[in-house]
Amino acid sequence: MRRRGVSDEPRVRLRTHLKQHRARLDMTQEELAAQVGVRRQTILAIEKGYFVPSALLAFLLARELGMPVDELFELEFEEDAS
Repeated sequence: MRRRGVSDEPRVRLRTHLKQHRARLDMTQEELAAQVGVRRQTILAIEKGYFVPSALLAFLLARELGMPVDELFELEFEEDAS
């Protein structure tokens, strides 16, 4: 049986809808950050795709925004360019 090498692994990216749902509730980054116990910069980094939240933080954000976590975050599978 052939083991999959690192290059054989599918590339996955986490796509977020945090900014849209936060804006829908007219909530600032600072307000949301305070509600879930992080800094505003953490919310900014998640929204820009620079930071992947832990599972716990993802669930806290989803709960605060009143939605399922899989509507707030989704996996995006990238096709191999080779």
